[in-house]
Parts: sequence; structure tokens; C-alpha cells
Amino acid sequence: MSERSRPSARADYRMFRTIQTRWMDNDVYGHMNNVVHYSLFDTAVNGWLVENRLIDFHGGETVFFVVETGCRYFSELAFPDVVAAGIRVTKLGTSSVRYEIGLFRNDEDVVAAEGFFVHVFVDRATRKATVITPELRSALEAISA
Repeated sequence: MSERSRPSARADYRMFRTIQTRWMDNDVYGHMNNVVHYSLFDTAVNGWLVENRLIDFHGGETVFFVVETGCRYFSELAFPDVVAAGIRVTKLGTSSVRYEIGLFRNDEDVVAAEGFFVHVFVDRATRKATVITPELRSALEAISA
């Protein structure tokens, strides 16, 4: 069995989005259910893409598909915590990008959970991978670790 990874700090992330937890995020154990962490990862990254007008989910010719995900849990999150979701790009390929997302509880400096997912940029009609546009690449490079 390998050693457990050490959690990251806020300073390790390039940008942040704030997300309020909801009562329904808690499970019977009184903390945030593990599937909610993945929803927060998705909300943080896709919110950033939309806010920066880097993707149009409804009318754009290209979209992102998630092809791989993972998460490590270090401490509990629960309603009514406010989550600061740190986002960084750790790998940028021709048609794919790997994001790492750290979920910070309230004002804490160490992540409660840290995950990743890989997006592949695809043509909406053909569903085939396509080259990341220069504008999108530039924005992704700006938050690269």
C-alpha cells in the first residue's frame, strides 16, 4: 500500500470559485456525501469556463467531455460550509486538459478534498476530439500549475 498523499494548500491553486453547500449535500453520517464533491468539481470548472466565455454548452460547435476523474478526501465538509474551490491545470495537451480542484472548507488553508478530471475537447456533431482553440489554450495556460 502506498503512502497517503499530503493535502495541498490554497497557495498551490491559481484561481478560486466560491460555492455554498446545501442542506441536501449532507448524508446520514452528517457530512457531505462523496458524490457531491464531484458535482462541486464540475460546477467550479464549468462555471469558470462559462464566466470567461470560453465555451457555449448550448450553441457552441465544440464541448468538453469528462473521460477520467478521481478524488482524495482529507477532512469533512458539511452544510452550512462555504467551499472555496481552487482550480489549476496540470496538463494541457492538443485536445485534452487535466484540471485539479481543491475544496477548501470556509477559510481553511488546507484542502478538505482534492480531485481531478480530464476534459477532452470534442466536436459537438461528430463527438470526435478536436484541437483546443488558441483562445481557450491561452486561458488554460493562465491557470496552469
